[in-house]
Amino acid sequence: MKKIALLFIFIAFVSCQQKENPASETIQQELIYEVVTADAFADYIQGKDIQLLDVRTKKEFEGGHIKGAAHHHIYDKDFKEQLRYLDKEKPVYVYCKSGGRSEEAALELKEMGFKKIYDLKGGISSWKGEVE
Repeated sequence: MKKIALLFIFIAFVSCQQKENPASETIQQELIYEVVTADAFADYIQGKDIQLLDVRTKKEFEGGHIKGAAHHHIYDKDFKEQLRYLDKEKPVYVYCKSGGRSEEAALELKEMGFKKIYDLKGGISSWKGEVE
């Protein structure tokens, strides 16, 4: 009887080990890029030679954007091609309106081989700095 109970426990343990844990997947995804607050984002980009990307629509960008930002709409068919000029070794700072599109862009950038990516938490909606 003990052998059967031990066998059952072993099988349960092994099967639990093989299941993917959505929480650990989220943690791994968060390590791919850093989501930073507006204050930290402002500090990071202040007076530095940076790569700053606004991934909103052209109309949104023209309505106001963070000073020095380059515009590359995340849903353009050639979005990845547009980013070929960027240096993969230099940090990239990315934002959108509220954080959803910039998250997608951050994942695309990581897939393309960029080393350090910073995503503005809450997007430009959370921004308190200078807007052009």
